[in-house]
Amino acid sequence: MTEIKSGDTVQIHYKGTLQDGQVFDSSEGREPLKFTVGSGQIIPGLDNALPGMSVGDKKVVEVPADEAYGQPDPNALQQVPREGIPDDIPLDPGTQLQVQTPDGQAMPVTVKEVTDSHVTLDANHALAGEDLTFDIEVVAVN
Repeated sequence: MTEIKSGDTVQIHYKGTLQDGQVFDSSEGREPLKFTVGSGQIIPGLDNALPGMSVGDKKVVEVPADEAYGQPDPNALQQVPREGIPDDIPLDPGTQLQVQTPDGQAMPVTVKEVTDSHVTLDANHALAGEDLTFDIEVVAVN
């Protein structure tokens, strides 16, 4: 069987869980995830676990936060004046919104805090700071 190496295009089925066992993502009921190993298309801790595996291999991969979505960056928090946000935008803490950067790109943010005067938006990845576990199965290597 062909062993996976950097540069190979692979397809995997996966289930990602948090340390408390909560599933945050899974390919169950969907097509397998397809990507090129070593290309930076997926988080490093998962990418680095694939070389040496073959079709049909299964593995549980523990990925520390620094090899997943990194640690939360306090500079990714921004306070926006409350009056600058339209009334029809939901602002419950935890609500995910999309804002436009000055260069026109869409960026996902999460409402962190709301006061009478401002709204704090968090642009960190939702899983920043989280150690993750992935159950993976290699289904194809090209």
